[in-house]
Amino acid sequence: MFEWGRAVCYSGYREGQSPKICTYPTYDQIVEDLKILDEMGFKYIRMYDPISYAEMTCQVIRDLGLDMKMMLGPDLISEVNNPGCPWLKTNYSEEELKQRAERNDRNIDELIRIANENSDIINVVSVGNENTPEWGANNVPVERLIEFADRLREGTGKPVTFNEGAFEWVHLKELAKHLDIISVHSYPLWYGNTVDEALKVNKDWYKKVKEMYPDKFVIFSEVGWATDCAVFTQMKEGEANEENQKKYYEEFWEWSDSEKIISYMFEAFDEPWKGGNKPNEAEKNWGMFTVDRKPKLMFE
Repeated sequence: MFEWGRAVCYSGYREGQSPKICTYPTYDQIVEDLKILDEMGFKYIRMYDPISYAEMTCQVIRDLGLDMKMMLGPDLISEVNNPGCPWLKTNYSEEELKQRAERNDRNIDELIRIANENSDIINVVSVGNENTPEWGANNVPVERLIEFADRLREGTGKPVTFNEGAFEWVHLKELAKHLDIISVHSYPLWYGNTVDEALKVNKDWYKKVKEMYPDKFVIFSEVGWATDCAVFTQMKEGEANEENQKKYYEEFWEWSDSEKIISYMFEAFDEPWKGGNKPNEAEKNWGMFTVDRKPKLMFE
């Protein structure tokens, strides 16, 4: 589908920046980020939102003459109420749900526009990101995801994927018929595994999904290890640290490089805007670099 190379998820929000309030990195900050990622040998980046930040990132790649391609998604929001979500209880009215669906339609249109205007950089378009789990806060009916997949293929001519957790792919065979690429998220740390168990977990999920979809191109679109965790619920205490992140990445890359499996590592830089008010929450600490662009132990 596309040639192998190392890949990374890129959301370069600094302190005080957030997609929630539409404050994005500047051109010069994106230059700084992409020079770091290029130096680290990343050929592919993944971004999540069809917004000006993604467009400017394409422009920086072009201006710097980087050998770098982008996967871009539509940033879908929920079109249904999901009582199974443990942290967000919603009770949207039918009118509100209709408005949310219309917003998603606009984002798909915007994704098509950006992909076409930056067809030299964007090599894959995504239908959505984690929109089907029982616990999800942004769930969208599979029928709508199928509709989006067909619209994206017709509108862009690009390979189409959907980014979802390993467990959910068991239930997505109808959607998969409309996709070119199966993009899997695998998080042994969230599953309660130790770093010593992590590589086997990732190998097992890759093998299982490949067996489910033998005629599809299967990649990892999120796989990584956090370096801090405020509350140990699913995660085992003491597992989220820089030493284990280093071990995890080294073992994962030894395997994925040898097997030529495209794997978007989650993620390039810490994102302080995520989660709540505790600075050591896991959601804020998945980066290989701190928010100040200081390399963590794995790159020191």
